[in-house]
Amino acid sequence: MLPFSLPPSPVFPVLDALARERILILDGAMGTQIQQLGLAEEDYAGDCACRHHSDHPQKGNNDLLILTQPQAIEEIHFRYAMAGADIVETNTFSATTIAQADYGMESAVRDLNVEGARIVRRALDRATAIDGKPRFVAGAVGPTNRTASISPDVNDPGFRAVTFDDLRTAYSQQVRGLIEGGADLILIETIFDTLNAKAAIFACFEAFAEAGRRLPLMISGTITDASGRTLSGQTPTAFWHSVRHARPFTVGLNCALGAAAMRPHLAELAGVADSFTCAYPNAGLPNAFGQYDEGPEDTAAQVARFAREGLVNVVGGCCGTTPDHIRAIADAVTGLAPRAVK
Repeated sequence: MLPFSLPPSPVFPVLDALARERILILDGAMGTQIQQLGLAEEDYAGDCACRHHSDHPQKGNNDLLILTQPQAIEEIHFRYAMAGADIVETNTFSATTIAQADYGMESAVRDLNVEGARIVRRALDRATAIDGKPRFVAGAVGPTNRTASISPDVNDPGFRAVTFDDLRTAYSQQVRGLIEGGADLILIETIFDTLNAKAAIFACFEAFAEAGRRLPLMISGTITDASGRTLSGQTPTAFWHSVRHARPFTVGLNCALGAAAMRPHLAELAGVADSFTCAYPNAGLPNAFGQYDEGPEDTAAQVARFAREGLVNVVGGCCGTTPDHIRAIADAVTGLAPRAVK
């Protein structure tokens, strides 16, 4: 069955109406919040509550905390929801067999994605019970730690560490789990290689066909340097034309840059895209110690400029942003009109 002949999820018209009415808010960084928990190896690895075992150290495997520290992860999602986020991402950025291979946790992938979506749903239901606002679970799909377009070996330019089919298989498993867990939409994010993203899009279409319904797609690339291109060499315009066939709910940019440096690239993307647009920059650029110094009000003021210039429909935060950043962003764009889309 062709992907666009599938019946759309009921969330489509709801999100479309909201995005035309006001600027929607996405959540902020998970890593920043997890670092503040000060977890040790035994906290990551868990005990018998986690039925998956590996001989590899697990500290740093933030996705695994879905299974070993679910209450802590749910609380982070809840804080973002209460800070004003309409859309909250699952903690599944690296929940593919490709990325989990670094930790020997490939067997946990299905559980990570199913439970990752369920945890967010619980957090959002708690928030909605308090204030009555509808909120949406975004199944987060990261780029993996391999690139299909570029050789990692300078002495062998034709070598590839991963194939399109490898990525497609891994992403299909991830997306099926996210759908099973109750994700409302799928967010393919931090795209540095559009071929990886195309494999993720293909996997989404396959998973949608299995589920018998189509979910909204959010697609977000990342500009990696001052050249204004992705790592695989595309400008924002070229990136859009490479993914527009997916008919995404939003297309946008995240990570790598702070809001000030992101703005010209976002403006270019907003000038060509016929979908809604999304931007969630870092809290500035990292300092010499890898920390982010830009405060909530500074980030919010710059994101509000995106809105005043008519560039965005969805805004949020990436690396270094906190619930305070998201609250400030939500306040700063309140009353500002969303970008007009036909």
